[in-house]
Amino acid sequence: MAPAGNVTSLFRTTAAHTPSYAALTRESEGDGPTDFCIPCNPYFPSPAMFDELSVRLREILTYYPSSADTITAELCAVLGLPAQCLAMGNGSTELITWIDHLLVRESLAVPVPTFGRWTDQPMETGKRVDMFPLPEADGFALDPAAYVQFIRTRGSRVAVLCNPNNPDGGYQPRRAVLSLLDALQDLDLVVVDESFLEFSDAETEPSVVQDAMLRPNVIVLRSLGKNFGLHGVRFGYLVANPALAGKVRAALPKWNLNSFAETVVFMLKEHGREYAESLHLVRRDRIEMSRLLSALPGLTVYPSQGNFLFVRLPVGTDGTTVRDRLLTEHRILVRECGNKIGSSSRFLRLVVRPQPDVLRLVAGLEQVLYEGGRGAAVPEPGQGARYSSGTAAVDRLVGSTNGAGLVGLAAQIRSAGLAGRGEVR
Repeated sequence: MAPAGNVTSLFRTTAAHTPSYAALTRESEGDGPTDFCIPCNPYFPSPAMFDELSVRLREILTYYPSSADTITAELCAVLGLPAQCLAMGNGSTELITWIDHLLVRESLAVPVPTFGRWTDQPMETGKRVDMFPLPEADGFALDPAAYVQFIRTRGSRVAVLCNPNNPDGGYQPRRAVLSLLDALQDLDLVVVDESFLEFSDAETEPSVVQDAMLRPNVIVLRSLGKNFGLHGVRFGYLVANPALAGKVRAALPKWNLNSFAETVVFMLKEHGREYAESLHLVRRDRIEMSRLLSALPGLTVYPSQGNFLFVRLPVGTDGTTVRDRLLTEHRILVRECGNKIGSSSRFLRLVVRPQPDVLRLVAGLEQVLYEGGRGAAVPEPGQGARYSSGTAAVDRLVGSTNGAGLVGLAAQIRSAGLAGRGEVR
């Protein structure tokens, strides 16, 4: 690994939540770190699929892809969904952006902590974001009835539910999601983000995709990069009734899907068995990884239905110190969650990986957390990381209130005259 300062400085200079794997690899000597940060499937594509992609690499890079309509039609054939109810994007983030631009008029409610684009994107376009805090005391579990009441009290016009939620992996049963949709059928829009749902094993049929196609104000968002272990390809899709899906589809840029996305989509029919097996392996590994981490003194592991685990570090431990030491001393990359609204630097999100990697992680945590006695991972005064969401307005608000909560944020907005930038009430 390169000098520690070179690698860890990337976390202080990047505008994103975490430096890219490519950036970390460039600053390393040899291969990049073992990745417990980026939540993708470690068992898919299969080695045979990667071999096929390698053979076709020149062709894939040289030629234009087919139209998005062609690629979408093939994906619909694989999924058994009607093409008029689906829109494909260059990753789920592109679809979140278009949902915000086209369908969010004034306000959006979302539980926090959650995926940062659901808070930052609407704020960047001047919308009011009503953040419903998930209480740490309840294990960050969502109370759907309380969320509905919060939406009514705030007067939110759009609501978001991530199921499972990122970063904690909290899960709502299908019947609870449908009850939520029923209760909010008068809103402009309800988005159910199912980006990690295929890693769930809580129910045989957990998705509300089929219901979304029949409802007037529901969009279901799905990720392909996370499920297929191919974040770099950048592809995802949404499902809604034909009018909603068509509105988003009409706004998407031409050729927003690349040739890698096309190639993978057209390979899926032949590799369904391998994909199903990969999901089974991730679910198995999640149980074992949770068991191993739970044995570490003072570490709390929250129940998860995603392909990641949310953990609380022992009292007095700073996550940025743990992250930096794991990276520089053990070549292990983890996601420290101090920049997620509703979380703090005491929390890590750890991606589910095969047991040999997890044993390395556990050994690294044991050394960083406990060697040298209590407080081994407590930073020097003034060395803790500041909040950084990648959005300047959000950072100013959260940083200046220092955890004062939503009321404090609203007061800061009013006093700073920032309401037009993205009010949080």
